[in-house]
Amino acid sequence: MASARALRERVRKELTEEIVEIAKAQLADRGAENLSLRAIARDLGMVSSAVYRYFPSRDDLLTALVTDGYNSVGTAVEQADAAAAADDFAGRWRSVGQALRSWAIEHPHEYALLYGSPVRGYHAPETTLQAAMRDKVVLGRIISDAHRAGALRTPPTAQATPESLGGDLERVRSAVLPAVPDESVIAALAAWSGLFGMLNLELFGHFNNIIDDRAALFDQALTRLAELAGLPT
Repeated sequence: MASARALRERVRKELTEEIVEIAKAQLADRGAENLSLRAIARDLGMVSSAVYRYFPSRDDLLTALVTDGYNSVGTAVEQADAAAAADDFAGRWRSVGQALRSWAIEHPHEYALLYGSPVRGYHAPETTLQAAMRDKVVLGRIISDAHRAGALRTPPTAQATPESLGGDLERVRSAVLPAVPDESVIAALAAWSGLFGMLNLELFGHFNNIIDDRAALFDQALTRLAELAGLPT
């Protein structure tokens, strides 16, 4: 009985993975809003009711794709950070940024699902949060490590931080930037926004017919964003 149960579990795992891979191909062909469990069933040579046993709805399938995507990009940036010298904070930032860009270029439709326009009618459940935080944790760790080492430059402030931001900054600090002062939390958020903004402009075609050497531009931007975040360059 145990071996039969193990076989069923293996078959279920393999078929679930196959459904997700076909769904990724559908992302490229028809977009997230038009994912079709019936079409996936046809591709698998199964009746649609069989696929619904694995994913009862389109939203369940989207959740699997979102989780898979976040885990994939999370693995990429974790490996990039681990490969850089621990005390080279700007080098770690650039390594992670380049890993993000490489992953995005290799997985443009998954990147769009994660960081592009929300899918109409879909709201990611809290079960995706742990996977979604993996890349943010890595970026936050670089800045937090620099702060602990005394290497993080506190940016000059042109104005006092509004009291209304206090709770927001504390939530960010408790999640990914422990002990980092308010000014540096704001600088980090601006740098992260710039990083993903550069990726979005490139991936969604806004550099077409304008920027030819996008890799060089991105590399230059990474250095400036590291400076914005207060990392020694």
